Amino acid sequence: MDLFQVVKDKVKGKNKRIVFPESSDERILKAACRLSEEKLLIPVLIGNRQEIEKQAVGLGLSLDGTETVDPAGYGDMEGLVEKFVERRKGKITVEEARRLLREDVNYFGTMLVYAGQADGLVSGAAHSTADTVRPALQIIKTKPGVNKTSGAFIMVRGEEKYVFADCAINIVLDSRDLAEIAVESAKTAKIFGIEPKVAMLSFSTKGSARSPETEKVIEAVKIAKEMQPDLVIDGEFQFDAAFVPSVAKRKAPDSVIQGDANVFIFPSLEAGNIGYKIAQRLGNFEAIGPILQGLNAPVNDLSRGCNEEDVYKLSLITAAQSL
Repeated sequence: MDLFQVVKDKVKGKNKRIVFPESSDERILKAACRLSEEKLLIPVLIGNRQEIEKQAVGLGLSLDGTETVDPAGYGDMEGLVEKFVERRKGKITVEEARRLLREDVNYFGTMLVYAGQADGLVSGAAHSTADTVRPALQIIKTKPGVNKTSGAFIMVRGEEKYVFADCAINIVLDSRDLAEIAVESAKTAKIFGIEPKVAMLSFSTKGSARSPETEKVIEAVKIAKEMQPDLVIDGEFQFDAAFVPSVAKRKAPDSVIQGDANVFIFPSLEAGNIGYKIAQRLGNFEAIGPILQGLNAPVNDLSRGCNEEDVYKLSLITAAQSL
């Protein structure tokens, strides 16, 4: 089955409300209208309704099934301001909160999610990653038991599909961080119909080298097993031992992973970022993401070089994460 057909089947009919702060962007508007037309989710467009309608008409789009929320005329702005100040616990004044919610569409959209008026948010087509992620970290925050959000990529080539993490967010990771990322990445895998088999990667396989770096990964495996005892996970692995059955048989014959891993947890951001780009450019894999993991509600970041299809796909993922 097509990768995204699995996701569509999960979200269709669930009426998940996804916020699009950048509704004036043509790519966003086209994808939102397409998602609405296919009844996959309810797009919540941030902006002036008349201006959005004018742009939609010019593009030959129908706004049927979409909703519009304009910060300038939002009826319960003071209620959002109060919730924002309370959430920031003294780190922002009422005046600063009011200004941010009126002037910054990402903060306003994130507060709609936090207040339960939407299920997730997709931004980044016209904003930096920091502009998208900062409000999420300050307001939505991470789930109980998760200290850091992380960025996963779904790597797709034909019928092959894998999860790589963390490839986008955390420069330095300790054993607890790696364990959390492993557990959250397994959840991401299931969204796409992947039954997770998690490999914790290193430059060593099962003690072939010893260093603080390999010990960190070994400890991460132990912590992840404590966090989720039924998770199929092992390490430390060199990539070939996790991916090639004949190599696994020689290097890790007693492991539950026998060259059949499909979720790969990298020991550092530099390794993860380099790894996914090598697979993308030399291996001709499509890299879908980054998908932000570990938040209380899903917020996902687009590349400013994205196209309509990228917006469409990441919006579907966001809706599926909220189930």
